[in-house]
Amino acid sequence: MSEILVDRHDAVMVITFNRPDKGNALNPALVAGLSDALDAAATDDGVAAVVLTGAGDRVFCAGLDLAAFSAGEQVGGDATAGFTRFFQERYPKPLIAAANGHVVAGGFEILLRCDLVVAAEHVEFGLPEAARGLAAAAGISMLSQRIPMAMVLELGLTAQRIPVQRAYDLGLVNSIVPTGAAREGALELAATVAANSPLSLRVTKEVAYAAEDGDHAAAWERVAAAMNTVMTSADAQEGARAFVEKRPPVWTGR
Repeated sequence: MSEILVDRHDAVMVITFNRPDKGNALNPALVAGLSDALDAAATDDGVAAVVLTGAGDRVFCAGLDLAAFSAGEQVGGDATAGFTRFFQERYPKPLIAAANGHVVAGGFEILLRCDLVVAAEHVEFGLPEAARGLAAAAGISMLSQRIPMAMVLELGLTAQRIPVQRAYDLGLVNSIVPTGAAREGALELAATVAANSPLSLRVTKEVAYAAEDGDHAAAWERVAAAMNTVMTSADAQEGARAFVEKRPPVWTGR
């Protein structure tokens, strides 16, 4: 079974994370497939907009596959260069997230790189990394440009989720739809976007994000340094093992 599904609807490309039994979690194969799909959409003149979604209606994307991480798998390398660019550079075409299920950890970070979000009414949003001995460095960095700092810290420090209505009130979601309708709602929105001039879409994104980005390169250097510290820590390994073994973690602070 392919970890990534790609299909076209006229000028809209739909990219689906296809590991529903694993919460659509990020493993090396899924990230490599996503990297290829994003690169293909970016360079295809026939694609005017991209929809990202997950298989099923339980989880949009659960972020890093902790079981795979605990077993020693690392997400990265040349095969995932497009995924790295997705975070470090502004994606050239409009991105619409169809949040079909809960949006957590790295899945939340992916959603924050999207321009528009359609979310199902049962969806919750969260950054549980601190409860796993990790840190949502990218998520915190992006959220701090979007919502009040008190809410950024609540999400990052408590590792608790918020309901979709609160995410909507904070401006993280454009529209809320019934459970099971996120993909269709996102496709409808994407079709409306794709009907417009490609040049106008590109310029609109560039102008809209110009003020927000600031010293983007420096910000991502800080994120990379923070993630290197956390991902190589004993607490990160303990958090992943505790998750797999379904027990409370025992932290050492190292």
